[in-house]
Amino acid sequence: MAIDAATVRKVARLARIAEPEEKLEPLAKELSGIMTWIEQLNEVDTNGVEPMTTSVAMSLPMRDDVVTDGGDPAKVLANAPKTARDFFIVPKVVE
Repeated sequence: MAIDAATVRKVARLARIAEPEEKLEPLAKELSGIMTWIEQLNEVDTNGVEPMTTSVAMSLPMRDDVVTDGGDPAKVLANAPKTARDFFIVPKVVE
């Protein structure tokens, strides 16, 4: 994919990056080289390869699901700016 100076100028404007005119052509050549390298990745055969979310295969640790009484309401509400009958009071956000 060939990128020209006009494309670099447009992307720089959209990204709100000020680039002087004399740097647009070298940037276009550099970005074209990067895009050519990225296009080479399309040639890699990925059939049968499982998608990854991390480079290390591991499962998340599970904790016991234990029902509690919620702790001490006085401690939970100690730092709240406003409370009433063991509840937080928050400003109305939906009309």
